Amino acid sequence: MAKKWVRHSIQAIATLIQNANFKGFLEGRIYQGPTKSVCVPGLNCYSCPGAVGACPVGSLQNYLSGLKFKVPYYVVGILIFIGALIGRAVCGFLCPFGFLQDLIYKIPFFKKNEFKLDKFLRYFKYVVLVLFVVLLPFCFKLTPFFCKYVCPSGTIAGIWLAALDKQVAGQLGALFDLKLVILGLILAASLIIYRPFCKYICPLGAIYGFFNKIALYRMHLDKSKCVGCNACAKACKMTVNPSVAPNSCECIRCGDCVRACPHKALRMGVGEKTSEAKSSFSGASGDEKQ
Repeated sequence: MAKKWVRHSIQAIATLIQNANFKGFLEGRIYQGPTKSVCVPGLNCYSCPGAVGACPVGSLQNYLSGLKFKVPYYVVGILIFIGALIGRAVCGFLCPFGFLQDLIYKIPFFKKNEFKLDKFLRYFKYVVLVLFVVLLPFCFKLTPFFCKYVCPSGTIAGIWLAALDKQVAGQLGALFDLKLVILGLILAASLIIYRPFCKYICPLGAIYGFFNKIALYRMHLDKSKCVGCNACAKACKMTVNPSVAPNSCECIRCGDCVRACPHKALRMGVGEKTSEAKSSFSGASGDEKQ
């Protein structure tokens, strides 16, 4: 399994590739070239000055909120294709906003990943997906609700554009102030909780999570080697117990559990289907740590 620095290097490269319009950062202008119609795998705002592709969440909303409804075959096809290949490995390796949260979490500070409301809050991202990405844009035309009212990636893009363009800055109002508060809370929470946006809010992670159990690239558990020591569960900052649910929809394929297992019972790759029945050693149930 690749070391942590390898994953972080891939994250950095993926972030640079998805934001390769470096001229845009200097001029404060949104790139409108031929690649802008291509969906990138992670959450990366279309309006970011450096963005060379489109965010799949924003693209999906644009289809659904159009005055003339169009079935979003392209966006849905992209999401299914990527999900079927690697599932939430997108979150762990290719998402710029996930990378930002990883960097913030590295700052020395009080950490708290396990608390009473954690499991309950995990369901909120599905509410965000259904309500803000699908239903509201479909019912109220020309309004991409998630992008307009929630998306922290878009807020970061707005800050950059406003800093370079006085006209943009003059158009920002109370709604942008609200989004700044949301962004601030998410970034502050990222100091304490590992990837709070990914765990509780991100609709893209919710979509990719559906594919974790069937994706070509997934976790494999060798039960003949597992002794139920729970070293993998203790290492998981997404609070998943891989010895019980190696392909939990919450797993972002970061590889911490694979590196932590002293008996090499876990691996990630393609191959045989993994049985996810409860291990007789684990003493745990469900996806989360007990």
